[in-house]
Amino acid sequence: MSYPKPHIIVEGAVQYTLGMMKGNQIVYDFDKMLVYLDAKGKLLFGKKFKIYKEDRDVLYKLCLYFIQDGISCKEFGIDIDKGILLSGPVGCGKTSLIRLLKNLVPHRKPYEVVPTRNIVFGFNHLGYKTIEDYGNTQFFCFDDLGVEPIGRHYGKDCNVMGEILLSRYDLFLDKKIKTHATTNLNAQELEDLYGIRVRSRMRQLFNLVAFENSSVDKRK
Repeated sequence: MSYPKPHIIVEGAVQYTLGMMKGNQIVYDFDKMLVYLDAKGKLLFGKKFKIYKEDRDVLYKLCLYFIQDGISCKEFGIDIDKGILLSGPVGCGKTSLIRLLKNLVPHRKPYEVVPTRNIVFGFNHLGYKTIEDYGNTQFFCFDDLGVEPIGRHYGKDCNVMGEILLSRYDLFLDKKIKTHATTNLNAQELEDLYGIRVRSRMRQLFNLVAFENSSVDKRK
Protein backbone atom coordinates (compact mmCIF):
# COMPACT_ATOMS: atom_id res chain seq x y z
CA MET A 1 0.00 0.00 0.00
CA SER A 2 1.41 3.42 -0.95
CA TYR A 3 0.95 6.57 1.11
CA PRO A 4 1.33 9.62 -1.16
CA LYS A 5 0.64 11.88 1.84
CA PRO A 6 1.88 9.96 4.91
CA HIS A 7 1.63 13.13 7.04
CA ILE A 8 -2.15 13.08 6.61
CA ILE A 9 -3.94 10.25 8.43
CA VAL A 10 -7.66 9.57 8.17
CA GLU A 11 -9.51 7.89 11.04
CA GLY A 12 -13.18 7.37 10.22
CA ALA A 13 -14.51 10.72 9.04
CA VAL A 14 -11.72 12.75 10.65
CA GLN A 15 -8.52 13.81 8.89
CA TYR A 16 -5.39 14.51 10.96
CA THR A 17 -2.58 16.56 9.40
CA LEU A 18 0.63 15.86 11.30
CA GLY A 19 2.80 18.39 9.49
CA MET A 20 3.48 19.89 6.08
CA MET A 21 5.44 18.96 2.98
CA LYS A 22 8.57 20.93 2.13
CA GLY A 23 9.83 19.63 -1.18
CA ASN A 24 9.90 15.86 -0.76
CA GLN A 25 10.28 16.02 3.03
CA ILE A 26 7.68 16.10 5.78
CA VAL A 27 8.10 18.75 8.48
CA TYR A 28 6.19 17.28 11.42
CA ASP A 29 4.43 19.34 14.09
CA PHE A 30 4.76 17.73 17.54
CA ASP A 31 1.55 19.29 18.92
CA LYS A 32 -0.41 18.00 15.93
CA MET A 33 1.11 14.56 16.40
CA LEU A 34 -0.04 14.61 20.04
CA VAL A 35 -3.60 15.48 18.96
CA TYR A 36 -3.60 12.48 16.62
CA LEU A 37 -2.03 10.12 19.18
CA ASP A 38 -4.61 11.13 21.78
CA ALA A 39 -7.48 10.50 19.34
CA LYS A 40 -6.01 7.21 18.07
CA GLY A 41 -5.32 6.11 21.64
CA LYS A 42 -8.97 6.57 22.53
CA LEU A 43 -9.97 4.50 19.48
CA LEU A 44 -7.55 1.70 20.42
CA PHE A 45 -7.78 1.65 24.20
CA GLY A 46 -11.05 3.36 25.13
CA LYS A 47 -12.23 6.83 26.09
CA LYS A 48 -10.24 6.88 29.33
CA PHE A 49 -6.96 6.98 27.39
CA LYS A 50 -5.14 10.30 27.49
CA ILE A 51 -1.74 11.79 26.85
CA TYR A 52 -0.27 12.87 30.19
CA LYS A 53 1.56 16.17 30.45
CA GLU A 54 4.41 14.58 32.42
CA ASP A 55 5.00 12.10 29.56
CA ARG A 56 5.61 14.78 26.92
CA ASP A 57 9.41 14.55 27.10
CA VAL A 58 9.39 10.77 26.59
CA LEU A 59 6.80 11.08 23.83
CA TYR A 60 8.81 13.79 22.10
CA LYS A 61 11.87 11.52 21.87
CA LEU A 62 9.74 8.60 20.69
CA CYS A 63 8.02 10.70 18.04
CA LEU A 64 11.38 11.97 16.76
CA TYR A 65 12.54 8.38 16.51
CA PHE A 66 9.47 7.06 14.73
CA ILE A 67 9.42 9.87 12.16
CA GLN A 68 13.17 9.16 11.75
CA ASP A 69 14.34 12.72 12.41
CA GLY A 70 18.01 11.81 12.47
CA ILE A 71 19.34 15.30 13.31
CA SER A 72 17.07 15.84 16.32
CA CYS A 73 17.51 12.24 17.50
CA LYS A 74 21.27 12.71 17.51
CA GLU A 75 20.86 15.58 19.96
CA PHE A 76 19.22 13.13 22.38
CA GLY A 77 21.78 10.39 21.76
CA ILE A 78 19.28 8.29 19.80
CA ASP A 79 20.49 6.20 16.86
CA ILE A 80 17.68 5.89 14.29
CA ASP A 81 19.17 2.63 12.99
CA LYS A 82 18.72 0.84 16.33
CA GLY A 83 15.50 -0.29 17.97
CA ILE A 84 13.84 1.19 21.07
CA LEU A 85 13.95 -0.25 24.59
CA LEU A 86 11.19 1.59 26.43
CA SER A 87 11.61 1.22 30.17
CA GLY A 88 9.70 2.44 33.19
CA PRO A 89 7.73 1.39 36.25
CA VAL A 90 4.64 -0.82 36.12
CA GLY A 91 1.56 0.95 34.76
CA CYS A 92 3.33 4.00 33.31
CA GLY A 93 1.89 3.30 29.84
CA LYS A 94 4.79 1.69 27.99
CA THR A 95 2.76 -0.98 26.22
CA SER A 96 0.00 1.41 25.16
CA LEU A 97 2.51 3.88 23.72
CA ILE A 98 4.53 1.28 21.83
CA ARG A 99 1.29 -0.12 20.33
CA LEU A 100 0.13 3.39 19.50
CA LEU A 101 3.24 4.93 17.99
CA LYS A 102 3.50 2.64 14.97
CA ASN A 103 0.25 4.23 13.74
CA LEU A 104 2.06 7.55 13.45
CA VAL A 105 4.00 6.32 10.40
CA PRO A 106 1.64 4.13 8.34
CA HIS A 107 4.07 4.30 5.41
CA ARG A 108 6.75 2.41 7.36
CA LYS A 109 6.92 -1.35 7.93
CA PRO A 110 4.94 -2.12 11.12
CA TYR A 111 6.16 -4.26 13.99
CA GLU A 112 4.19 -6.87 15.87
CA VAL A 113 3.93 -6.40 19.65
CA VAL A 114 4.28 -9.78 21.39
CA PRO A 115 4.20 -10.39 25.18
CA THR A 116 7.35 -12.24 26.24
CA ARG A 117 5.28 -14.58 28.44
CA ASN A 118 3.41 -15.79 25.35
CA ILE A 119 6.69 -16.50 23.59
CA VAL A 120 7.91 -18.65 26.49
CA PHE A 121 4.59 -20.50 26.66
CA GLY A 122 5.02 -21.20 22.94
CA PHE A 123 8.53 -22.53 23.57
CA ASN A 124 7.28 -24.83 26.34
CA HIS A 125 4.82 -26.32 23.83
CA LEU A 126 6.81 -26.25 20.57
CA GLY A 127 10.44 -26.14 21.66
CA TYR A 128 13.29 -24.49 19.75
CA LYS A 129 11.16 -23.79 16.69
CA THR A 130 9.78 -20.86 18.71
CA ILE A 131 13.25 -19.31 18.97
CA GLU A 132 13.72 -19.76 15.22
CA ASP A 133 10.32 -18.13 14.55
CA TYR A 134 11.32 -14.96 16.41
CA GLY A 135 14.79 -14.95 14.91
CA ASN A 136 13.37 -14.23 11.46
CA THR A 137 13.32 -11.00 9.47
CA GLN A 138 9.95 -9.82 10.78
CA PHE A 139 9.85 -6.70 12.95
CA PHE A 140 8.94 -7.39 16.59
CA CYS A 141 8.45 -5.52 19.80
CA PHE A 142 8.90 -7.78 22.82
CA ASP A 143 6.52 -6.54 25.50
CA ASP A 144 7.36 -6.86 29.21
CA LEU A 145 10.89 -8.14 28.70
CA GLY A 146 12.16 -9.75 31.89
CA VAL A 147 8.89 -10.81 33.51
CA GLU A 148 8.66 -14.06 31.53
CA PRO A 149 9.45 -17.36 33.26
CA ILE A 150 12.34 -19.61 32.25
CA GLY A 151 11.31 -21.88 29.37
CA ARG A 152 11.14 -25.61 29.85
CA HIS A 153 10.80 -28.14 27.02
CA TYR A 154 11.17 -31.89 27.53
CA GLY A 155 12.81 -31.34 30.90
CA LYS A 156 15.43 -28.87 29.66
CA ASP A 157 15.47 -25.28 30.89
CA CYS A 158 16.11 -22.43 28.44
CA ASN A 159 16.41 -18.68 28.84
CA VAL A 160 14.16 -18.20 25.81
CA MET A 161 14.24 -14.43 25.48
CA GLY A 162 18.00 -14.37 26.00
CA GLU A 163 18.42 -16.75 23.05
CA ILE A 164 15.99 -14.74 20.92
CA LEU A 165 17.82 -11.47 21.68
CA LEU A 166 21.09 -13.07 20.52
CA SER A 167 19.36 -14.11 17.28
CA ARG A 168 17.91 -10.61 16.85
CA TYR A 169 21.38 -9.15 17.36
CA ASP A 170 22.74 -11.27 14.51
CA LEU A 171 19.86 -10.11 12.31
CA PHE A 172 20.62 -6.51 13.20
CA LEU A 173 24.26 -6.90 12.22
CA ASP A 174 23.54 -8.80 8.98
CA LYS A 175 20.37 -7.13 7.71
CA LYS A 176 19.74 -4.08 9.92
CA ILE A 177 16.48 -5.67 11.14
CA LYS A 178 15.26 -3.65 14.13
CA THR A 179 13.88 -4.99 17.38
CA HIS A 180 11.92 -3.03 19.99
CA ALA A 181 11.06 -3.97 23.57
CA THR A 182 9.43 -2.69 26.74
CA THR A 183 10.61 -3.52 30.24
CA ASN A 184 10.06 -2.72 33.91
CA LEU A 185 13.64 -3.72 34.73
CA ASN A 186 16.76 -1.59 35.01
CA ALA A 187 20.09 -2.36 33.34
CA GLN A 188 21.49 -4.35 36.28
CA GLU A 189 18.33 -6.44 36.60
CA LEU A 190 18.44 -7.22 32.86
CA GLU A 191 22.08 -8.26 33.15
CA ASP A 192 21.32 -10.47 36.16
CA LEU A 193 18.52 -12.14 34.20
CA TYR A 194 20.13 -12.57 30.77
CA GLY A 195 23.87 -12.40 31.50
CA ILE A 196 26.65 -10.01 30.48
CA ARG A 197 26.82 -11.27 26.88
CA VAL A 198 23.14 -10.59 26.14
CA ARG A 199 23.22 -7.29 28.02
CA SER A 200 26.19 -6.19 25.88
CA ARG A 201 24.27 -7.09 22.70
CA MET A 202 21.24 -5.19 23.99
CA ARG A 203 23.30 -1.99 24.20
CA GLN A 204 23.99 -2.34 20.49
CA LEU A 205 20.43 -3.41 19.61
CA PHE A 206 18.51 -0.71 21.47
CA ASN A 207 18.22 2.96 22.24
CA LEU A 208 17.11 3.28 25.86
CA VAL A 209 14.16 5.63 26.35
CA ALA A 210 13.02 5.70 29.97
CA PHE A 211 10.12 7.02 31.97
CA GLU A 212 10.96 8.57 35.34
CA ASN A 213 10.84 6.11 38.25
CA SER A 214 8.30 8.47 39.80
CA SER A 215 5.85 8.01 36.89
CA VAL A 216 2.35 7.37 38.18
CA ASP A 217 0.54 4.07 37.70
CA LYS A 218 -2.10 5.03 35.12
CA ARG A 219 -4.04 1.81 35.67
CA LYS A 220 -5.24 2.98 39.09
